[in-house]
Order: sequence, then C-alpha cells, then structure tokens
Amino acid sequence: MVVYKVLMFDLKTVKRSVILVLILIVPGFLYYLLQAKGKNRYKPLPIYGPKQVAKTFHKVRGKVIFDTIYHQIPDFKLYDQDNKLITQKNFEGKVVLVNFFFTNCPVLCKEINQNIAKLAENYQKNGMLRFASITVDPAKDNTSVLKKYAASLKADEDQWKFLTGDTTTIYSLSKNGFLVTAVNGNNHPEDFVYSEKLILIDQDRRIRGYYNGTSVNEMTKLNDEIKVLIAEELRKIKSNLY
Repeated sequence: MVVYKVLMFDLKTVKRSVILVLILIVPGFLYYLLQAKGKNRYKPLPIYGPKQVAKTFHKVRGKVIFDTIYHQIPDFKLYDQDNKLITQKNFEGKVVLVNFFFTNCPVLCKEINQNIAKLAENYQKNGMLRFASITVDPAKDNTSVLKKYAASLKADEDQWKFLTGDTTTIYSLSKNGFLVTAVNGNNHPEDFVYSEKLILIDQDRRIRGYYNGTSVNEMTKLNDEIKVLIAEELRKIKSNLY
C-alpha cells in the first residue's frame, strides 16, 4: 500500500509538471508560429466589398503584380451624443467597430449593444480601437436621446460614438458604404429593417469582417479578429517608420 501511494503521488507530480510545462511552452510556440523571423504566419483577415484592378503595380521576384483597389467607407457627416460633428477624420488611424440600431428597439438592439459594451470595457485602455453605433431612426434619436442611451450603457464618449443625422445620409451610408441594410418601413419599431451585423473597419476604411452581435461564438471570433487586425495595423505603422 505504501508503494502504491508513493507511485500515485509521483504520477500526480509528473502530470502537474507536464501541464505546467505546456502552459509555459505552448503560448511561446504559438507566438513563434505567428512571428518567426519577422514574417506573418497567420491567415490575414479578408477584405470585403467590390474591388477592381488598378493601373499601378509592384513586382514580386521580378513578376509584375497589379495592385487592387478595394472598397472603402465613404466620408460622412453625422452628429454624436454630445452634438459634435463627426466625420471620417475622427476615426483616422483607428480600427472601428460599427453597428446600426435605434433606441426604441424592443430587444435585439439592446442585446447587441450590451455585448458591445462588454467588448468596449475590455478595450478601454486600447487607443487604437473605437466604436460607432449609428441610429436608423434619426427622427426620434436626436443627440439628447443618444446621450441618455449612451449613459445607460456606461459608454465612454471618447471611445464609443452614438451617431445620428438625416435619413438620406444614414441609409445611403449603410447600403453603399457598410454594405448592409437599414430601412424605415412605416415608422413603427417593428417596421425598421436593419442589419444585426457588427462591422469591423481597418485604418484604411476597408471592411474586414461581419459578425452576428447576438451570437456568443461570433463575439468570441470578433474579439480574436480585433487583436489580429490591431497587430496588422501596428506592423504597418512600424514598417513605415523604417
């Protein structure tokens, strides 16, 4: 019995040691796979929207590769919860997560924005990520209404903008810019047709991801891909310094 207990103790000790080693080694190994020799080893995020071949080109090992012109979010003029004019310049150099909503939305918008609030809290100290929630009901959602709504979510006004404007601008921006639906039916809450997707935008105003704001799995994926995109942008900044 004494020998058996000693063996059991040794096995437990070995198991603990193996687990500890894995905890210490695996993250470093994964980091190596991503960063070995200064090269990206991960799959970059896709770029969504229409694209066209440019007249300019670059060469790779002597082979001519024509550049691609990707879809970009156009400039806009909207107003935030503090009644300040907001344009693309306010998000210059930032990764931005965008969604469409309206404050009288019975359930869906509240659930989505609460999920965004949790995400925003996790990235509160990260100056590269910003959030923008655009109302599809600007007739009711004026800046004072958005101010109260933002306060209910404890949103940081510098980090998270709640935007309103005229319907022509907003609906055109959703359809032609973010490539999602935002339509007012008969002016009743249930008649608003809008996308529940969260849209990830890079520093070059390109769409890099769409995510279901009500899905736990999609929110986890979004969190991971935000990190990938921020790392990508930081590498671009670093390469431009040299």
